[in-house]
Amino acid sequence: MAKLDAVLFDIDGTLLDTNDANAFAWRKTFLEFGKDVPQPEIRGAIGKGGDNLLPDFWSNEELERLEKPLGERRGEIYQKELLPKMKPFTMARELIERLKADGVKVAVASSAKAVELDVATDLIGITELLDGKTSSDDAESSKPNPDIFLAALDRLGKPDPARVIVVGDTPYDVEAAAKAGMRTVAVLCGGFSRESLEEAGALAIFQSPSEILLRYDETPFAQKE
Repeated sequence: MAKLDAVLFDIDGTLLDTNDANAFAWRKTFLEFGKDVPQPEIRGAIGKGGDNLLPDFWSNEELERLEKPLGERRGEIYQKELLPKMKPFTMARELIERLKADGVKVAVASSAKAVELDVATDLIGITELLDGKTSSDDAESSKPNPDIFLAALDRLGKPDPARVIVVGDTPYDVEAAAKAGMRTVAVLCGGFSRESLEEAGALAIFQSPSEILLRYDETPFAQKE
């Protein structure tokens, strides 16, 4: 494998334990707007940005009227009630420190809004370690489209995608990365099944950031001469 130039991390469900909270925020929002969608159905769409999640549950006609207020209300619930209480996965910061020690650039690329991403990187304690970060605000379309990852590559000076690995927890991360010419190391801590990540084409699958760090020399991140 070619020497790595950079690693792009998803945030929600990968570094920060937020997938259930995101699903709850959407469910609460949907109920307020008169639509009762079971939480497990919403949970399966977490990882997509709102632009790609909402059409799974609302018609085009409904979204013409409601897309903006739905997104705004979900943001209020998540940012005020939930996000400040979220916890990073064990060794999330330490994994990034290890990659940086190996001379690898690190960026985060999330379907979250920029304001949420800023809070999230502070909660994880990685803001000052990052070489770049991109959110859904930097993209025409969110995951599973590649725009957010392509924007991250631009922020890092356009390295060869073959020398960049994505770390994510959803099939949408794997799909978006592949469209951008990158491979994905997936983690199971976001709640998606090993089978779904394998089917999407993940290069390797680990339980969590801590398992990647503890087995670092066995991972695609190990810099072998």
